[in-house]
Amino acid sequence: MRWTTFLALLMMVAGFWAGYGLEPALAASSDGDVPTAAQSGQVTLPDTWRAIRQGEPGFIAGQPQDRGVLIQSEGETWRAARNGKLTWYAGLALVGVSLAIGAFYLIRGKIMIEGGPSGRMILRFNRIERIGHWLTAGSFLVLGVTGLNIMFGRWLLEPIIGKTLFSWLTWAGKWLHNLSGFVFIAGLVVIFALWAKDNLWDRYDWGWIMHGGGLLKMGDHPPAAKFNFGQKTQFWMVIVVGSLVASTGVSLLFPFTFAQLHGMQVMQLIHAGLAVVMVLFILGHIYIGTVGMEGASTAVTTGYVDLEWAREHHSVWVEEVEGKQTKPAE
Repeated sequence: MRWTTFLALLMMVAGFWAGYGLEPALAASSDGDVPTAAQSGQVTLPDTWRAIRQGEPGFIAGQPQDRGVLIQSEGETWRAARNGKLTWYAGLALVGVSLAIGAFYLIRGKIMIEGGPSGRMILRFNRIERIGHWLTAGSFLVLGVTGLNIMFGRWLLEPIIGKTLFSWLTWAGKWLHNLSGFVFIAGLVVIFALWAKDNLWDRYDWGWIMHGGGLLKMGDHPPAAKFNFGQKTQFWMVIVVGSLVASTGVSLLFPFTFAQLHGMQVMQLIHAGLAVVMVLFILGHIYIGTVGMEGASTAVTTGYVDLEWAREHHSVWVEEVEGKQTKPAE
């Protein structure tokens, strides 16, 4: 393996030697003297390596000139930023938000249906809406787990499971990450088409903000339509930031199609940074939709929610549909 790598390196150097206009050593002249580089117009070997180290492109047959760069110094800057500040601040943010959610749960506790479940159910999301939600949410979970492994796995997971298993998991995760990205894009299109009109600002949003969404104390239930201001913020974050993450991800899947090497390095930093922002938002969303609030999870599983829950959290919406989409509790 080492000899193969060594031979490949020799071939690359030889190719770049030719790309920089170098020729084999000149034959001795008739009087036995070898002409100097200045006399022959050649570039010396130190000049060649200096040019390579400074990022000057050589020649690769059938490829754009920018791809003939053997050593790209900006790559060191990118790697330092990616493995340094980006990873460090992302880790702090993830730990901080997780601790904040845990503290909120300990202080506020689970948000219960104050009057207790009514036993009557109202349809909140139909089948198409639930499919759109899970296309987006399911693919994002895969993207989030595999992406966090790419960012933190070498330091957190590899020491526990070993290099061999970690390399296989990361290899498989890379393929899952790439494929799930296209499912996520499809989900974005579906939920935008279904819910964009319901996530525009309305007259109830300011009241919801002033009351902290009714999350801070019991008995405080500001009126809201189908989606409250918090859900609207979450929706537009997913659409806008998700679109940026998806577009930068696609550009990385097809190298040199949308940008050259330096541009791809910038896109990778944007992709990773914005993906972490999405994860931070989604952590709160998952909390409220599961252990944080009684009766919320059924909206995206069966599609139905308890009528009392709907009246407490989306009273304006209930007024619009009450009596039209109800059924006895099962």
